[in-house]
Amino acid sequence: MTAPVLGRRERKKAATRKALADAALALFLERGFDQVTVAEIAEAADVSVTTLFKHFPSKEALVFDEDSAQEAELVAAVRDRDPGAPLLDALQAFLVARFADADSVLRDPDLARFRELASSTPSVREYGRRMWVRHEDALARAIAEDLGLDGPTAAVRVLAHVVTDVPALLHDPGVDAREQIDALFALVRDGWPL
Repeated sequence: MTAPVLGRRERKKAATRKALADAALALFLERGFDQVTVAEIAEAADVSVTTLFKHFPSKEALVFDEDSAQEAELVAAVRDRDPGAPLLDALQAFLVARFADADSVLRDPDLARFRELASSTPSVREYGRRMWVRHEDALARAIAEDLGLDGPTAAVRVLAHVVTDVPALLHDPGVDAREQIDALFALVRDGWPL
């Protein structure tokens, strides 16, 4: 399946959005989130502050410019998994790849710096948490569809909530992301070990 061809206007919007996100991230990593103003980001991307806010609703949103892509990837973890692969295994593998893949940090040193920025800045951390929680309904619908249900049940909603709240568990430095994710899925699979 080929991607749709974007018109000139859509390409220009996408290029502006990328330039803003790239400029913001470079400045945030260089000087720290709180030390950079939106005016400086707009200047670095050669656009007005008004244009910046047409593309991003807040300074924090500039850090997470791939919000819709993340939702699509989360839903794809359910819909596009191998036939017969257990749903919980697919969700666990997705979260491990997203948050606990130590090799990805070794391959991309900027990723470690990005993760540090996202976890050490309270407003960015909270925005990231809210962003993941916004994906809860889409994940619940995908799980319900996968199970052949007419809509999400209470159990499906709880599972979607737990999965989308995983990033909130991982923000403290020194937390072993893989250990946290594995513990969460052990609880979901087996219940609380009394």
